[in-house]
Amino acid sequence: MSNFLEQIKAGEVLVADGATGTNLQQRGLERGASAETWVLERPQEIVRLHRDFLDAGADLLLTATFGATAICLEAAGGPALAGRAAEINRQAVALARQAAAEAGRPGTLVAGSIGPTGQLLKPFGPLEEGAAEEAFAVQARALVEAGADLLVVETQFDLSEARAALRAARHLRAAGIPLVCSFSYDRGTRTMMGVRPSQVAAELGELADVLGINCGRSLDDNFKALGELRAATSRPLWFKPNAGLPEVDAEGRSSYGVTPEEMGTRVPAWLHAGALVVGGCCGTSPEHLGAIARAVKV
Repeated sequence: MSNFLEQIKAGEVLVADGATGTNLQQRGLERGASAETWVLERPQEIVRLHRDFLDAGADLLLTATFGATAICLEAAGGPALAGRAAEINRQAVALARQAAAEAGRPGTLVAGSIGPTGQLLKPFGPLEEGAAEEAFAVQARALVEAGADLLVVETQFDLSEARAALRAARHLRAAGIPLVCSFSYDRGTRTMMGVRPSQVAAELGELADVLGINCGRSLDDNFKALGELRAATSRPLWFKPNAGLPEVDAEGRSSYGVTPEEMGTRVPAWLHAGALVVGGCCGTSPEHLGAIARAVKV
């Protein structure tokens, strides 16, 4: 059993990191551009963001690979970028390890982030489930071979796609790599496909070691989803809500209204509801993460 599972099964609360995309956008990533391109083109910016989260109190870093399946990469940069999928995933793990070493914390847990493909599976969209599973398998294998401690199938909304990702990694789980499966409930306590937390627990609970919630809507909505998930499963829970809903200005720039202080005040309720890994998603800056970490580690 990995150190990650040992810690949370012993009841230890771990602090995960904050947002990748929205923070990189504030640091110069063009809106709509793939954050994964910076893994290759501006690796020191990825390291700097990881370092900032570590300095804020993170115990666990997610790799900058949310959109690093070949399917996502082809949509972002064509076949040439898609052909570098394995390289990008391996490099992203190395950058997280570099940040941890530079911070004097070489034992920091590194989680391989696996997001949706960006396409709907048939019959709702063009993507065959087998093609999705194959792309997820390439990504998962590269992340683990590069040294990721666990895999996080995150921001999911469709049971079929999440199942494909978890199946792709099942042999890695059998080899001792923990799997987290986290859904995004952007319709309150339902996903865009109408999936409820109780359905995730019932249909995917045996495929993942940890179930969770990330992104979604308001802090209150995310918390309601957390309560529903806790009532439906005995699995350890992962909770990374976004810092409220984005407000978009006239130039298309997003900002998030929840302050670090407000986010920090919510943490005791998250822990009381059963979350054992807490952090933040979209809009969660290192300052927000610092408030979360201080609330955990009082």
